[in-house]
Amino acid sequence: MRTRLVDYLDPQQAEALVRLLDAYACDPAGGGQPLDAEAKRQLPAALAARPQAFSVLAYDAQDEPVGLINCFEGFSTFACRPLVNVHDVVVLAHARGQGVAQRMLAVVEEEARRRGACKLTLEVLSGNAPALNAYRRAGFDGYELDPAYGKAIFLQKKL
Repeated sequence: MRTRLVDYLDPQQAEALVRLLDAYACDPAGGGQPLDAEAKRQLPAALAARPQAFSVLAYDAQDEPVGLINCFEGFSTFACRPLVNVHDVVVLAHARGQGVAQRMLAVVEEEARRRGACKLTLEVLSGNAPALNAYRRAGFDGYELDPAYGKAIFLQKKL
């Protein structure tokens, strides 16, 4: 298995990124709906236009793409340093349980350190036990400042 940072302008890598993200979107853990055609068409260029974005691809022994992580750099006001949010983690069903996520997360951590980030963040569905276990193995844990206030809860408001 090999991993690499994505060059969004490389047609093969861009196609792999879109194909893997679409597979994730179709999965129940990703919402169960394919990406719309416009998103598929525009995604690589839209990511390339954002210097705070980076992605990692994983390839199996036959050099087929089997995993993807999309990340976005944010900013920690408390640390006055960048942070990196792991936004999408995709491992195709047939490649799960083989350490693909750990290998990609190691590349993410290396890139985050290169960017001077103070931490990595991610969101995961509470019922996705395999993903939770993978993230814990990679060193992730719940977020809290003071145990009296509890762990952080991820919320959204669609616009």
